[in-house]
Amino acid sequence: MVVQTGYNGLNVFDVMPSRIHHLQDVIQWKRHINHMELGNETRISEFLLLGLSEEPGLQPILFGLFLSMYLVTVLGNLLIILVIISDSQLHTPMYFFLSNLSFLDICVPSTTVLKMLVNIQTQSKVITYEGCITQVYFYLLFGILDTLLLTVMAYDRFVAICYPLQYTVIMNVRLCGLLVLVSWIMSALNSLFHSLMVVQLSFCTDLEIPHFFCELNQ
Repeated sequence: MVVQTGYNGLNVFDVMPSRIHHLQDVIQWKRHINHMELGNETRISEFLLLGLSEEPGLQPILFGLFLSMYLVTVLGNLLIILVIISDSQLHTPMYFFLSNLSFLDICVPSTTVLKMLVNIQTQSKVITYEGCITQVYFYLLFGILDTLLLTVMAYDRFVAICYPLQYTVIMNVRLCGLLVLVSWIMSALNSLFHSLMVVQLSFCTDLEIPHFFCELNQ
């Protein structure tokens, strides 16, 4: 038996097949809200990532576009890292910092884009509370670390220009490793502080995130 509309005889299940999963997510979300209101609870277990668009026809395009950009980013930065490691002439402070920066350029999209690709592929917009907090933590960690590494690279160029004869003495291996280590520690502590502050917030009814990943201002 085929269910048809009264206007053009189209199968109802052919009109919006990809919206069924989204409807299931919304129903599950509504049930969770009702359960919290009845139980007078304030802790939640999941959010809904609304993504860039809810149009079913755009999902394959978005998936292919972001997957291709992600692969180009990962492969390009991996190539830079491999070239720096394999060429002994590039074992200098500038290229050491550049290889760390390339590693970060792999980590940042891996934190956000991969989850969006999985959501598009599975046609599910749900992300757990723990997953959202983890995504916020690593997004802040890599973002802050990226800024600190750029600052360290600027200092490296400052020493190379202003003190060219003493450059190799000042920017030794120990100092370069220490600068990177301090940058990691500062970024980790800063992102941990912000993540702990987010944990203290209440999200009783505002569970929809109008983005494809969790970020602090949401």
